[in-house]
Amino acid sequence: MAQGQRSNRAMVGQARQALDNLKFEIASELGVNYDAHGGYGGDIPSRQNGAVGGHMVRRMIELAEHQLAGRP
Repeated sequence: MAQGQRSNRAMVGQARQALDNLKFEIASELGVNYDAHGGYGGDIPSRQNGAVGGHMVRRMIELAEHQLAGRP
């Protein structure tokens, strides 16, 4: 495993809450219910967790592109 892949930490510590909020927002849009598991995703199938992660990446790229283009 590569050196930078040993943990699941936010690169900017202050972003942790925003990332969690984004995760729960996207999960609810996809119908994945983390609340039923107390915010824990270990009992949710990897296909559903992967879908949430994939959509999070798409949304973050979209936000970064808007920011780079100077649009809100």
